[in-house]
Amino acid sequence: MMKPAAALTLCLGLVACATPARQAGFLSSYQGLSPREGTLRAGILEKKAPAEATSIRRVRLLPTEVRGAPDWLSEPERRLLQREVDAQLCFEVSERYEIAAGPADAEVRAAVTRVKPTGRAGSVASAAASFFIPGPIGVRAPGTTGGLSAEAEMVTPDGRQLAAIVWSRNATAVGTDNPSLSRIGDALQFAEPFADAAAAAMTAPDVKPPGPPKPDPCAEYGPRLRPEGWLAKFATGLYVPQMSGAKQAEP
Repeated sequence: MMKPAAALTLCLGLVACATPARQAGFLSSYQGLSPREGTLRAGILEKKAPAEATSIRRVRLLPTEVRGAPDWLSEPERRLLQREVDAQLCFEVSERYEIAAGPADAEVRAAVTRVKPTGRAGSVASAAASFFIPGPIGVRAPGTTGGLSAEAEMVTPDGRQLAAIVWSRNATAVGTDNPSLSRIGDALQFAEPFADAAAAAMTAPDVKPPGPPKPDPCAEYGPRLRPEGWLAKFATGLYVPQMSGAKQAEP
């Protein structure tokens, strides 16, 4: 039998390149978008915030939309995905701007534009196989990897676009994307890197983020760090949304 290290080396050739980012029609404008250099797994087109954005202090976050939801996506899955994107955008943007509930210097709006399902049956086999591979790298069964595409922009109260991003990523057969029994497991995991890329594009040049504010304006989504999710992954080899995702809204 092939040793795990040798198998991993052989499988590295299967790692997919960056998923192409395609315009979905959500942004108010696609002018000025250009590919982000140095991306390996995500496809990113972005329009970075100009120097004048340094005057932006208060930002209002609009609820994430889901555009063109596939037929297989259930209503609970759609709400769970929306809430995770909302949470991650709140976490990332609040490290750079003050989150406003009312009038603000700018608004951030985002939409999920594509959801590729995670294969549940193959995820069980992938989790079992990962126990034989040392380190954080795992192997996913081909044809069972999911994905996410999303768009976001920052606009002024008069509708002028300051920054925008078109983002897309698919899980890879070899890598750190965790298998899941949830059909939206990969999409949920990709909410964080999307939000991080979006917030970076919306940050003016030479501005260093001050870090998480106190008190936390995103407390409704639960803690920013979720150790129970890491424990679930360690115990099962799977991404478990109930343990890893944003806290559910109170009734």
